[in-house]
Formats: sequence, C-alpha cells, structure tokens
Amino acid sequence: MTSTFGVTTVASPLAPYSARASAPVRDIDVSVLVPAKDEAENLPLFMEQAAQTFAAAPERYEVVVIDDGSSDNTWRVLQDLAQRYAFLRIQRHRARRGIAEALRTGYLAARGSVLVFYPADLQFKPEDIPRLAAPILAGESDMVTGFKEGKYEKAFVSKIYNGLSRTLFHVPVKDLNSVKAYRREIMDVLPIRPDWHRYMIVIAAAEGFTVTEIPVPLYPRHAGKSKFGLSRIPVGVLDMLAVWFELRFGQKPLLLFGMLGAGLFALGALAGFVALAVLIFAGVGYRSVWTVITTCLILGSIFFSTGLLGEQIAGQRAQLRDIRRQLDERFAERLEDR
Repeated sequence: MTSTFGVTTVASPLAPYSARASAPVRDIDVSVLVPAKDEAENLPLFMEQAAQTFAAAPERYEVVVIDDGSSDNTWRVLQDLAQRYAFLRIQRHRARRGIAEALRTGYLAARGSVLVFYPADLQFKPEDIPRLAAPILAGESDMVTGFKEGKYEKAFVSKIYNGLSRTLFHVPVKDLNSVKAYRREIMDVLPIRPDWHRYMIVIAAAEGFTVTEIPVPLYPRHAGKSKFGLSRIPVGVLDMLAVWFELRFGQKPLLLFGMLGAGLFALGALAGFVALAVLIFAGVGYRSVWTVITTCLILGSIFFSTGLLGEQIAGQRAQLRDIRRQLDERFAERLEDR
C-alpha cells in the first residue's frame, strides 16, 4: 500500500503495476474505472456481478475503484473485496475531488488499452460492460457511449442538457452523460478540469476520435441516493460555455478578444473623429457621447491586450502538452526495452 498526495493505492500482488498511464500492461484488455462516493452498500453486489460477467468474457478485465472521499465504510469494504477478487484494484482520495479527478486517478492506475467509465450505484449492470468495449476492441470506434433506456429521474434536465450540447457542439449522439468506453489515448487530450468528464465525448470528437452510441438499460439504484441535485444545473451550463470557448478559441484566443477589441477601438476612434468634427464646425458637443467614445477606446484596448496575453498562455499550454507527450513516449519505450 502506498500513499502519495492524498491518493492511497492498494495494488494486487498478482500483477505488475505501473503508475504511468501511457504504458498499459499487456495482460489486461479493459480497465473499468468506478468512482465511488459512499457506495459501501452497492460495491459487494457490483463486484459479484462483475465477476460473473468477466468469467464469461474472452477479454481480460480489471476493475479500478476510486474511493472519492467517502464518509461511510466504502474504503473498508473495498479492502475486503480486494482480497476476494483478483481483478479488483483500489485507489483512495482522502477528500472528495469529484468524478473527473477520480477518473484521472483511475486512468493513471489502469493497465488496459480500453477504459470504461461505470458508476457504482448499479443503475447500470456490469453485464453491459463487454457490449460497450466490444466496438473499440474490434477497431470499429474510438469511443462508445451508452444511451439510457428506462425510467430516469432527471430525464427532463438530461433532455435539456443533451439538447443544448448537441446544438453547441454538433455531436451526433443522444446521451452525452452516461456510461462510456474509450481508448486510453483520449485521456491524454482531456483537460484536467472539474466536471469536464461530462464533455469527454465532445472533446474527443473535436480531436478527431470516432464516437458511436449503443442502448444500455437503466435500473433503479440498488442503495443510497444520488449525489447530484438541481444545484448542478447552473454549474453544468457554465461548464458547457467553458468547453465551447475552449474548443472554439482555446488555441487562438486572439480571434475572439483581438477582433472584439479591435472592433470596439475602431468604433470609438471613428465616433471620436466624427464628434470632434461636429464640435469644431458646429460648436455642439455632448458629454454622454464622449463618455461612450472613451469607454469604447478603453474596452477595445483591454480586450486586445487580453487576446495577446491569451496567445502567450495558449503557446505555453501547447508546449506543455508536447513535453508531456514526449515524456510519455520515452517512458513507454523504456518499458518496452525491459
């Protein structure tokens, strides 16, 4: 057992462990990532059903459960389950970090070439995991998302969310916020931002990965209650706008701020010349007009400067991504040489 920066890892002695995500161990095909917050009552049945599913599947599976700051007996239950199931690997956040961080922690510990995001509440049965992973393993798709079939408590909110997402991002799937399987390479392009796991499909599609959708049955929760309520709606809308901005202007922020700033500055300058001419030749001037002109000039300068600063930040982000990619490739090459 090891503990680093608030993440506790328990690795099974039955298989080697690599902390780097870009070098999967070849004896695992699919890694199922399960964020768990106060899911002590659901995890034993989840593992039992997963064991039955994996026993009948030709692929090699593992389950990585991330205890995301649970206040119940989730961690103790996981430690007991890890002794019973060889395919189970457990991680722990001592404080709650959210699903996006939990998936990141699971990704770094996972050994499979295909990752599957699955909740622990048994609203989705483990028996459907192979169906999600199958198109990716067959080389037919890079990501597969499940379209919920069944009674859904938040159907109205989900319909609005998915409708807005399709309108903004033009992604041809019905349900963006559901279980999904994806190549581990997709995690390399996913920004590490809270709650942005909801837009994994959008970002993956924007990066050129292929996305398909299959129906997946939805069941009532086995135990416990949902961790999300109506308060998540405004957060989700703001995240949606942030993702849209990132995809549209993240790499070239000057396109937005520069054009907006230049437009305001040009409007203010032109209006200033006209107002000055009227004042000189007609002797008429309005304080409110000069206030508007000054405001346009100041805002235009601020927006344009913000765009230039954004360009510098975007350039550094691109360099960091390239350095990260090179480090991952070198680490993978060293593992290949051993």
